[in-house]
Amino acid sequence: MNVVRNLVQSLNRRRLRSAADLVLAGLIPTDRADAVDRAAGTLPIALTPDVAQLIDARDPDDPIARQFIPDAREAAWQPDERADPIGDGAHQAVKCIIHRYPDRALLTPLLTCPVYCRFCFRREQVGAGALNETELDAALDYIRDRDEIWEVILSGGDPLALSDRRLDRIIGALDAIGHVEVIRIHSRVPAIDPGRITAALATLLKRDTPVYVVLHCNHARELTAEARAAIARLVDGGIPMLSQTVLLKGVNDDVAVMEALMRALVRCRVKPYYLHHPDLARGTGHFRATLAAGQTLMRRLRGRLSGIAQPTYVLDIPGGFGKTPVGPGYLEVRGDGAYLVRDWQGRQHCYRDSVQPIEPPAPNC
Repeated sequence: MNVVRNLVQSLNRRRLRSAADLVLAGLIPTDRADAVDRAAGTLPIALTPDVAQLIDARDPDDPIARQFIPDAREAAWQPDERADPIGDGAHQAVKCIIHRYPDRALLTPLLTCPVYCRFCFRREQVGAGALNETELDAALDYIRDRDEIWEVILSGGDPLALSDRRLDRIIGALDAIGHVEVIRIHSRVPAIDPGRITAALATLLKRDTPVYVVLHCNHARELTAEARAAIARLVDGGIPMLSQTVLLKGVNDDVAVMEALMRALVRCRVKPYYLHHPDLARGTGHFRATLAAGQTLMRRLRGRLSGIAQPTYVLDIPGGFGKTPVGPGYLEVRGDGAYLVRDWQGRQHCYRDSVQPIEPPAPNC
């Protein structure tokens, strides 16, 4: 018994990387191990101790487990799902540079993560490791040679999984490029591995070129005391923070759950930025709500949350055509400068464009 207890305690201090690890940590029953192993065939298992400790193994619908523990439904691919759901390949300029928009370039310096989200849209690319020096130099040269690139986004994989030395090399090189005026880092690390966010890291990120950190967070329970302290180290160090969330069925597709998350983020001084409709990654159909359901949720949030807590609901159009807002509409054109406007409670109002005093429009516009 003591041997087993010691093994479980050891597992709780390191990343869990197999179904056997999940069984020993008490996160799945033994009879589920084979199904979990099969589901992990296209995306590795990885949970940090911080994530593992959040999971309530007694709850079959636990929203944290749902995000990180493989599900047998991952083997069920739907006809419209794709290996490259947002069309990165169509815009790859050089290795690990995606240049989709004229003024922005995406740099993926590594394709590994401390945890693997089961809904990952790069699930068939992650695990490929980091760029070597030659590849990184080529990526940086591409950015140097194009004056139109105003912003560089570091994504992956998770850029904050890099060592301080490697991250310093990349951030320093970008900071030295005159036409790069914004650097953005997308990361889950402040929530899933908060010990990685040290004062030294916050200092490293503070540059003449502003560095924004965009936190990927899908449920308020992810914002533990340790995560909040990690976020505070960044914000207090002068690093502005935004958030991105994926709308996930069974995790956060409830208005009260989403409201709690947005309030918690703002309380941490993180501005909600994007709410992503889930991408058409293969084996992720069980996570996808409909666009209509997402619009209904956003409409309900409008009256419940301050403007600073409202994310923009976006769809990354399959095939590489970029993100577009897909939130609910509140304005209907009636012609001759007249509009029908709906408020947050669904009530209808008439509005008319004019620079001159006019008679009030008819109630039906």
